[in-house]
Amino acid sequence: MKAVAATEYGGPEVLRPYSAPKPTPEPDEVLIRVRASTVGPANSAMREGRPFPVRFFSGLRRPTSIPGDAFAGEIASIGRDVTRFTVGDRVFGTTAPNSGAHAEYVCVPEDGTLELTPAGVSDAEAAAVADNGLTAILFVQNVADLQPGQSILVNGASGGIGTFAVQLAAHVGAAVTGVCSTKNVDLVRSLGADAVVDYTATDVAETGETYDVIFDAVGKGSFAQFNRMLNPNGQYITTVPSVGILFDMARTRLVGDRRAVFAATGMKSTGVRKQYLRELQELLDSGEIRSVIGRRYPVAEIIEAHRYVDTGHKRGTAVVTID
Repeated sequence: MKAVAATEYGGPEVLRPYSAPKPTPEPDEVLIRVRASTVGPANSAMREGRPFPVRFFSGLRRPTSIPGDAFAGEIASIGRDVTRFTVGDRVFGTTAPNSGAHAEYVCVPEDGTLELTPAGVSDAEAAAVADNGLTAILFVQNVADLQPGQSILVNGASGGIGTFAVQLAAHVGAAVTGVCSTKNVDLVRSLGADAVVDYTATDVAETGETYDVIFDAVGKGSFAQFNRMLNPNGQYITTVPSVGILFDMARTRLVGDRRAVFAATGMKSTGVRKQYLRELQELLDSGEIRSVIGRRYPVAEIIEAHRYVDTGHKRGTAVVTID
């Protein structure tokens, strides 16, 4: 089967398409013919092996597994004990905290983070939800516990996670402000943002506005930068781990009423991820949320997909198709 491998840690050039053995499902697993997956900053971090703790999942000296975790496609075969799905069902989900989705086929437990794809939703759109949508809802609802009437600033509102965070925060009933560049202002406003700050023209820290939650969806800011923009008992939440955020987390637990928070959403329990993927499925089916696909790459162009993500200016989700 077609798959992606990396022979060492490094830049996009370490990746290569190759032919891997087709997996066989265990009695409680389904075999999925993957049609679409995604590439994002987390995939770049795994490729680079930085920060070092990611190597405990991918290999200490070099990558040992097929990358990628979000997927969408159809069920090709099922194990003998599977009752929830049948061959031919269109599904989407994630293998997290494991990987293997950048391949033609992947095996997933029947009771894993896996749902039926709503009718009318493409595999690319579903894969984006399984990746960035799931990350966004875990941060907005599970970590921040955002409530109706609260205010939230989404930094990186036009990116993969940010586009979903804006929609989910608006759905909750929060007052949403998005931060993005000029070319993405209309997009972010169309997703439900009440206000949009163009960072190329305005320093968001100088607007004088304050928020209950500041969600740094691209991890380019810091607690020190956004601290004075937080309301009392406010939270600065980031998707990117660093020594700085870990120090701020420890310090703000002891001092003051504003909190710095990082959460490894990929390490949430399967039960939690399943709960939120099911909610996303319902929101996708009802049209309450939509995927923003920035670019699509065939798996043969996996290097170009990673180079695009590494620019740090990705619009929506970067999708990899596997035909």
